[in-house]
Amino acid sequence: MKDDFAPLSIMDYAEQALTTDQRSDAGSLTFPLLGLFGETGSLLSEVKKKHRDRASYIGYAAAVVDELGDVLWYLTAVAARGGLTLQEIISKSFGQEVASFAALQPPIMPQTGSPSSTFEQTLLQLAGEVGLLIIDQEAGRLKDNQSALAGRLIPITRTLIKAATEAGVTLEAAAIKNLSKIFDRWPKERVYPTALDAEAVEEEQLPRTLSVEVFEREVGGKTYVFQRCNGINIGDRLTDNAMTPDDYRFHDVFHYGYVAVLSWSPVIRGLFRLKRKSDPKIDDAQDSARAMLIEEGVTTWIFGQAVNLNLFEGMAAGDLPFDLLKHVRQFVSGYEVESRPLWVWEEAILTGYAAFRFLREHRRGLVKIDMNRHTLTVEKLP
Repeated sequence: MKDDFAPLSIMDYAEQALTTDQRSDAGSLTFPLLGLFGETGSLLSEVKKKHRDRASYIGYAAAVVDELGDVLWYLTAVAARGGLTLQEIISKSFGQEVASFAALQPPIMPQTGSPSSTFEQTLLQLAGEVGLLIIDQEAGRLKDNQSALAGRLIPITRTLIKAATEAGVTLEAAAIKNLSKIFDRWPKERVYPTALDAEAVEEEQLPRTLSVEVFEREVGGKTYVFQRCNGINIGDRLTDNAMTPDDYRFHDVFHYGYVAVLSWSPVIRGLFRLKRKSDPKIDDAQDSARAMLIEEGVTTWIFGQAVNLNLFEGMAAGDLPFDLLKHVRQFVSGYEVESRPLWVWEEAILTGYAAFRFLREHRRGLVKIDMNRHTLTVEKLP
């Protein structure tokens, strides 16, 4: 049988990784150097966490692979911005021409569930070498000096390879995971996934297009938000449910954003009686009260972050904090929406908050959901 597996080449990794270098700083070395220093520190932090919480920190091994990949990305960016290539640096570090990551490490390495003292010392050495690189940059010794830059990157690369080997991690695995992560956030092409309920019977699918009137009304001296669809009031009238008013009573628009962009919302399924009863397993696991609580929980948590960021006003694709999106992914772990790329989550969040800011300003509006176009818009109501 033909083996279709091909090792990831260093050149291929670098070409793909560099497509996500935004260069918003005009291509200076400062940003990737800060990133290289920061991710090296994150590696040390993972070791510290494992020492502190040996029994309870079960994510150590995966985190090390993740952080090694991040260090590799910033190393690639530093080299590229200095006019060098990752393959050039690795080959000089290895003492001969090297094309693939597989050639850098032994074919068999022991797997370790906790950091060894040797690995810890190697990481400290790596941090020291990155520190010397930063010092040279600050002193101006790297400006227009490829030789000096290469002289610092080569020992960093050697130590990085040594650290990965001692951790029982192949740099190829770290590189592959890194590419998966960065394209999850910054895709080569923005192709929306198929709707999560595409295989459901039509009468149990989320509405592909929907218009909902959202408006405020005072009842008994208290202000509520109401919703109306096709002339019929839907859902419960809402207040902020908070000691300090924050207009969270308009928050259902976030759920409509999830419908439009993510093709997901157990809350809206419950509201419009669209639970997938034809498949008892999906109905119980994905459309249940527990799933609704998860959705409401993640929505409330995002709102807490948004309040501190001016409700995401002025933010565009690529602007939401990466950590925020990673936390959202963790929040919905085990549910079907976990499969949605982070860039789709970002679009759903930004779309919902644009509509929320409109409703907050005008106190009413006609919310239009279009799942076919992955859009959520709001128009003025009389």
